[in-house]
Amino acid sequence: MSNNNDYDISDSKDCESYINQFIQDFQIRSAEIGKGTVIKRALPSRQKRMIGAWCFLDHAGPVTFPQGDGLDVGPHPHTGLQTFTWMIEGTMMHTDSLGTKQLIRPYQVNLMTAGHGISHTEVAPDTETKMHAAQLWIALPDEKLNMPPQFDHYPKLPQAQQDQVEFTILVGEFMGQISPVAVHTPLVGVDMTAQAETKTRIPLNPKFEYGFLALDGHAWINGHELNQDNLIVLEPGVQHIDVEIPKGHRVLLIGGEPFETPILLWWNLVGRTTEGLREAREQWVNHDSRFGKIPDYDGPRLEAPTFPDQMRASK
Repeated sequence: MSNNNDYDISDSKDCESYINQFIQDFQIRSAEIGKGTVIKRALPSRQKRMIGAWCFLDHAGPVTFPQGDGLDVGPHPHTGLQTFTWMIEGTMMHTDSLGTKQLIRPYQVNLMTAGHGISHTEVAPDTETKMHAAQLWIALPDEKLNMPPQFDHYPKLPQAQQDQVEFTILVGEFMGQISPVAVHTPLVGVDMTAQAETKTRIPLNPKFEYGFLALDGHAWINGHELNQDNLIVLEPGVQHIDVEIPKGHRVLLIGGEPFETPILLWWNLVGRTTEGLREAREQWVNHDSRFGKIPDYDGPRLEAPTFPDQMRASK
């Protein structure tokens, strides 16, 4: 595959043909969590483990449920990553071992940096009846892998408009806008919502790889259909791409420079060695102070699964 960014793409047919060299289409899998909440897991998969430092991507909902039957995820640990929650509909209470309690509302971001270790819960308020969200994990680079844990809440994010598409810049820089969300590797994340049936050409960083996920409805990425069951991946080397979106439909765009260091991702933990992950598991099982406590959660902690005999590194 060529990465020649000086290719003449002034002719639209040549442009589409050229960009198609960089596009891959992967099926995503479904699972059920909590009380009837269906999630679509796009990353990691056998075909694609990471997009930049993005190493995990779940699309939850949209779902409607009776009051009191919302998501309730008990205390569980994280290491070596940042959890990133983009709430589209509904509310969720985040509580962690740092003492943080933060309700996330629609069009807000919660960013939890696990670093050396943290534990948290995610619980829908008793009065909540809806949920629609994207949750992603960001692998921390080597020099930040064991940084102190922290939590940040972002109630307002910058936006841009083009061709009747509203772009909310979740992470990084896009269309002249810069998100305040603090990450540690070159990344971008954008929510694209069509105000009318439209087609637009969006700028890309040729050093980045990208992924497109349909959050509501469907779209076409350089002529390739994007729906609820697939993830369209664009390898580095492209400076722009055409996106066609029907009115009211929504697409998530993520991207970043390919992550250089292979990572190990197991359960809720990211590390570099099996020994490090095994140690973190044992510390969680033994209630080690590394992961702190969440004393006001009424319910059991999540139990760590059995550690596997072999692990596959992601890159």
